[in-house]
Amino acid sequence: MIEVTPAQRRARLGWRHRLAAEALAASPVEVARDLVALHGTDPSSVYLAAWARMRDGDVAAAVHRALYEERSLIRLMAMRRTVFVTSLDVAPVLQAACSRAVAARERRKLESMLAAVGVAEDVEGVRRWLDETEQIALRALRDRGEATASELATDDPRLGVEVVIGGAGNQGRQHVASRMLLLLAAEGKVVRGRPRGSWTSHQHTWSPLERWTPGGLAEWDTAQAEVELGRRWLTAFGPGAEQDLAWWAGWSKTQVRRVLAALGAVAVDLGDGSSGYLLPEDLEPAPEPQPWAALLPALDSTPMGWRQRDWFLGEHGPYLFDGFGNIGPSLWWNGEIVGGWAHDRDGEIVVRFLRDVGSEAVTAAQAQAELLAGRLGGVRLTARTRGKTWLEQELSG
Repeated sequence: MIEVTPAQRRARLGWRHRLAAEALAASPVEVARDLVALHGTDPSSVYLAAWARMRDGDVAAAVHRALYEERSLIRLMAMRRTVFVTSLDVAPVLQAACSRAVAARERRKLESMLAAVGVAEDVEGVRRWLDETEQIALRALRDRGEATASELATDDPRLGVEVVIGGAGNQGRQHVASRMLLLLAAEGKVVRGRPRGSWTSHQHTWSPLERWTPGGLAEWDTAQAEVELGRRWLTAFGPGAEQDLAWWAGWSKTQVRRVLAALGAVAVDLGDGSSGYLLPEDLEPAPEPQPWAALLPALDSTPMGWRQRDWFLGEHGPYLFDGFGNIGPSLWWNGEIVGGWAHDRDGEIVVRFLRDVGSEAVTAAQAQAELLAGRLGGVRLTARTRGKTWLEQELSG
């Protein structure tokens, strides 16, 4: 069995994830495609992830242009019911391989919510009510061209019906329009469009998919899409274990094993007694890149790409992850997480090393912090979609 040591995995990461200086990308589309997708739950993470992996230039304008003018990047709900940003050629694969299953679960969940508030007397009545209201929502959105969920909720009484969300002790109410848009997005019928506000805004307008992307997304067979998604994940994140792919894609072990068999994936020794997989045409070791440092945002696709992270995270997990399993801002040196970063009380970007890796790393990290501060232009980042990590709390005061 071929051995791929942790050092070799870290070298591959530097190249494949566009983090080594020699591997920096020219466009945000390259970044998103090469990582399969960028986490988009926090809008600012998309920009910060691209900034960390692109050469100098007006990166913010390039990301904005790709998202909202050229529309070569698109937001969609995919793996693990999480919002991602990906390229238009990869989006249909994610839609078929992951979003369809997410949509089926979202539809059942919404049916249950509607039954609980009594929109109909029986299950079939609830389903008819939902189908009819779906068409109402799509017509209203097409008439408007684009709208927020709040705006859509005023267009028809059905869209303004409130459902109960959350569990005991943490319940809230939400308009059907909001839940409907999430469902329609998962089904590939609507898409998140421009933000209301700056690039850090969490409020987006919604548009019919065919208006945003003429022709919509290409249709893929689910099984074929799963194989293609597995191929792309192994290209970007391999070698990885079965449980890594299962966690990342939100798949069962059966799905993962079927995909690996279809790809002819080769089992390799990960150097710690465990096994991972590589594509049969991708067995050659990667050359060692020049030393590199990176400041990656919270929820970045690189650290969130594996379930087993010891080979790049070490013992730093408790300092960098919140209570829900979300990573905060992380500091990297040559393929390993060695610390974190945050805004302090004065709005300055500060970095903290969790272990001593030498003066070269300190100098490189400070240079990255200064570069990021210039790109942010005074914008203060907040942890709105997750809890603050221990290290963020320490650094921000």
